[in-house]
Amino acid sequence: MTEVRCSACPLRPLPLFLRNDDDEVAIVQSLKRREMQMGPGETLIHEGQTDAPLYTLLEGWAFRYKTLSDGRRQILTFLLAGDFIGVQQKMGDAAAHGVMTLTDTRFCVFQRDSLWELHRQSPAMGFNITWLTAHEESLVDDTLLSVGRRSAEERIATLLILLFKRAAALQDDGGAAGVPFPLTQQHIADGLGLSLVHTNKTLRKLERRGLHHIEDGRLWLRDVKTLVRLADLYGDGRPPQRPLV
Repeated sequence: MTEVRCSACPLRPLPLFLRNDDDEVAIVQSLKRREMQMGPGETLIHEGQTDAPLYTLLEGWAFRYKTLSDGRRQILTFLLAGDFIGVQQKMGDAAAHGVMTLTDTRFCVFQRDSLWELHRQSPAMGFNITWLTAHEESLVDDTLLSVGRRSAEERIATLLILLFKRAAALQDDGGAAGVPFPLTQQHIADGLGLSLVHTNKTLRKLERRGLHHIEDGRLWLRDVKTLVRLADLYGDGRPPQRPLV
């Protein structure tokens, strides 16, 4: 595997990501230890793992999750290219959640103590980490609102809108040809606190209404305005411009 230098990162030119100057990119490059690839369904971080590295997801999809002793799983957030992974774990503490891949993935790997070095060398980039952590919290807030108060239709509409918009922001065509959608119905059910049967029925109901279409691992939104109204979203679900580490 040929590693990608930070200055040639394919994510940096995308409008979704804030620009870094050459010095900031050089700092990130100096702290990056290596890259690693994983296949679908592999565990990047185990629940209870101590001192796991930090990662930037360069390619592919993954998700954060927690499980109960009987194996029941709650997916907390889905992770796409550009997401910074592992900062939620306190220094030296065991990971309170796991991270698993959904697709073939590629990660940039940083030692955990490099977080302090990043703050020391560039306070502005240290603030970026704070921003990313707050943004991740807002995604979990959306999940909590869905599980706690939204109906099944509202939950699935919210998930479809938010994931479509996030994935579309990583494409040159803005999602005109659809976006990758590697989630199974079990992933959707685990992310929204629904039974598998209820998830299946609700997805088919929304598709019959002409709101979306899922086929061969891709998602198209047919009626965005109706989906946004159904989800009762604040705004249109488009992700904000964000830092990239």
